Amino acid sequence: MTYALVLGGGGVTGIAWETGLLSGLRDAGLDLTGADLILGTSAGSVVGTQVATGVPLDELYRRLVASAVGPHEKPPDLGPLMQFFAARAAEDGSTQPQSRPTPAVLAWIGGQARAASTKMSAATRIKVIKDRLPVHDWPERQLQITAIDTANGSLVVWERASGVPLPLAVASSCAVPWIYPPVTINGRRYMDGGVRSATNADLAAGHDVVLVVAPTAGLGSAVLDDEVAQLRAAGARVAVIVPDGPAMEAIGPNPLDPARRAAAAEAGLAQARTAAGTLDEVRPHLTV
Repeated sequence: MTYALVLGGGGVTGIAWETGLLSGLRDAGLDLTGADLILGTSAGSVVGTQVATGVPLDELYRRLVASAVGPHEKPPDLGPLMQFFAARAAEDGSTQPQSRPTPAVLAWIGGQARAASTKMSAATRIKVIKDRLPVHDWPERQLQITAIDTANGSLVVWERASGVPLPLAVASSCAVPWIYPPVTINGRRYMDGGVRSATNADLAAGHDVVLVVAPTAGLGSAVLDDEVAQLRAAGARVAVIVPDGPAMEAIGPNPLDPARRAAAAEAGLAQARTAAGTLDEVRPHLTV
């Protein structure tokens, strides 16, 4: 029996919350980092890469709660991105998007991403990502990272066999449109895999058990609900963990706010105590 760990997007606070949660679950006797597949999108690509390459959770957690916020670390303006989500929701006649953007819509966003003037250069952004990854080589185990081709809106799933440097793969998955520049790989430019789906959990199809950790499910839970339904219809046992009330308060309104890193990590650690109980149904099916 195989299981997949799906780590969704959610900015710097999502990285922190996911790390705290995984660390707390490990302390509760449920180490999820031994999954047969680790699938990471955006923030989840950072956390997924860190744990898949063997960086200890305790080390990752300590770095988050102890790191000071530098003078250059200021929360970016999410205006254009939030306007896009609001427009998508309005098209669906609801408070949130009900379906994934089509490749045509993703290609339009890609054009916007390529044309946007961002405060951070591509070289600086890649350095930031490299600094977050203690190990820069792909692990032997199965790690997959999602990104979107800005030219045609197609989904790409990077893995060891892709032949792409690991830091570039992660940087492309974290290239939030309008905020960070797309990442050039083999002559093409890629943006955040979270624009297609905050989790891309449908890519875990074929595994018997799927655990989804979704920091920003509130921005697209209808899409996640559909992905979970697809997985269950195919016979998978699926469990989903999203931030609880205290965690949402710690994360705050801007998931890219570095000043909230420590609080988000601590909230994830605290939430693990109750989250462990929600995994009782799938716990017997995990090899931990």
